[in-house]
Order: sequence, then C-alpha cells, then structure tokens
Amino acid sequence: MVPTPSLRLNVLDQSPVRPGSTPRQALLETVELAQLADRLGYARFWVSEHHNTNMLAGSAPEVLIAHLGGLTRRIRLGSGGVMLPHYSALKVAESFRVLESLFPGRIDLGMGRAPGGDRLTAHALNPANTFSEQDFVNQLLDLQAYLRDERVPDTIHERVQAIPLAATAPELWLLSSSGQSGLFAAHLGLAFSFAQFINGHGAAEAVQSYRARFQPSLELAAPLANVAVFVLCADDETKAQELRAAMELQLLRFGKGERGLFPTPAEVRAYRFSAQDQAQLVYNQSRIVSGTPEQVHVQLTRLAANCGVDEVTAVTITADFADRRRSYELLAEAFALTAATSAAEPVAELAE
Repeated sequence: MVPTPSLRLNVLDQSPVRPGSTPRQALLETVELAQLADRLGYARFWVSEHHNTNMLAGSAPEVLIAHLGGLTRRIRLGSGGVMLPHYSALKVAESFRVLESLFPGRIDLGMGRAPGGDRLTAHALNPANTFSEQDFVNQLLDLQAYLRDERVPDTIHERVQAIPLAATAPELWLLSSSGQSGLFAAHLGLAFSFAQFINGHGAAEAVQSYRARFQPSLELAAPLANVAVFVLCADDETKAQELRAAMELQLLRFGKGERGLFPTPAEVRAYRFSAQDQAQLVYNQSRIVSGTPEQVHVQLTRLAANCGVDEVTAVTITADFADRRRSYELLAEAFALTAATSAAEPVAELAE
C-alpha cells in the first residue's frame, strides 16, 4: 500500500434534481457548491455530462465550467467527463482551449466513452458513433495533436489548428468504471480517474495496472490517478445512516432501470427490501463511504492507500441540499483542508 500523508480532495457534482426542485435549482446548487469547495480548499471541482434524464441537469459541462470559472478563484474546474464519442475531437479541443485561455492553469478535461445516457440518445448526439474502442483511441490521439499544435504531414493536423492558440493546455484525464480506459490512459500518458461510485470493485487493480503500464508523455511525466466514490458525511451516525439508506435505495432503483428522482426519507422508510435487494445492497457497499467525519476520514484514507492514490473525488447526492452542503463542509474539516483566503462572491439566492 502507498501511504497518503496529504490526501487531496475533489468534488464531482452531477447537478441532481432533488424532489420538489427544478433543473434550474439543480444548476444553481452546483454553482453554490463550486464556490463552497473553492473556499474550503478542495483541489478540483468536476461537473458531469448526462443526457435524456430528469434526474440530472448537467448535459453540457463545458458551458457550466465557463460559468463556474467566473465565480470561483482558485479551484481547478473540469469535466467528469466529456463523453468524447459524441463530438469531434477538434470541437472539444477548441472548447477547452477557450476555457484554458479564460482560466489558465485551472482547467481539467476529463473524458469518457460511455454514452452518458441511452444508446438512442447517443445516436442522436452523433449518428456516426460506432462505439468502437479504436475510434475512441483515434479521437484521443487527434485531441492530443490539436492541443499540442502538432503539424503532421499528410494528415488533417498539417492544415487545421485548434484555436485559440494558448500558452497552456488543460490537464487531460481519462475516466473509467472498468479499467479499460486506464490502459488507454497509461499508453497515451494521461491522468486516470476510476469511478468506484459506479463500480465498487476493481479500483485498486485498475490503478495498479495503469501505473505499471504508464508511458510518460508531453502532458504528463509520471502517472496521476484518483478514485471517485459516493461520500455521505454527517454530524452523527444516525444522520449518516439516513443519508446512506437513501443512496442505497436510489442505487437499487437505478439498477432496476427506474430513473426517478432521489428518494425522500419517507420513501426510504416505506420501502420493503426483498432478499434480492439485500444481496444487491451488500454488492453496492463499497460504492459508498458514509459516517461521521472521523469515520469517513478513516475510510477514505484507507481507500486511497489501497488504491495507491493521493487524491479522492467525493460524489454527494442527498434529498435535502443542506445535507449535501454540510457533508462537504464536514469532509473538509475532517481532512483539515486549507480554506482559501480570497473567496468568490456569493451566488444569488436559489429561485423558488
């Protein structure tokens, strides 16, 4: 195991639409959390890409990042991630060059190859999408070439540049819940993030394989990895268990193909778990870290050590926004994050 003397903490926010809330409120809550994370000393704040769902409001991370950049001061902002097969590599390179030019040294370009929704929607976004691994790798190579301003004879890169030209480039990350993209990241010399909140098994093996196969690149001299997990931190164990039970029910529903809003405490109390549900709860255990600040500190420190990473990304979803906000505050306190000395202006009050 690799020790983690100074664990960095990140946030991945999916802009969840809470019960009784609206998509606009979900996006405004993401803005408020980004400002909070900036003030509390989190290292990165990533926003996700999802399509054709009433559960999550974030469909265009590059647009949201641009807004967050003007309302924060220090924290790195990124996509967790852009689903690259939906788009041309040139368009993604240019979008993130604009972001990097506006907020130099603060932009992460996290990329994935999952649909971020259903296959029909993926086809609507890009009718030419073949879902081929080789096509994805080719897109990554094109993206690197555009961001490096490579002029490769007899290719598109001989005559086409990604603009604006910039002195710096976004940090490139590959996201994965299976480990396959970790191999791509290692081969291309990119950073790697394993989504343990999606797949509770295999994070340590995936990161170890990535590190063992890593080849230095112009972007990255040494391997850089993190692990993302659901984190629910509360002032006491009773509250933490309440938050965990709601997340467990949501994961059960999602596994059954149910795409409803996040369950309320009343819905959790009324639900009757079957024997099959109980087995799935056990299987999903490692996707969630929950408890008091002291308990969560122990669990996340152990997770980081087991996976050989020095940064962990927290994904927190609750039915009540105050609980979500409080979880991030307690987590920052537990790890003694250094609060920013220059805070961003507060966001406007959430619309009713």
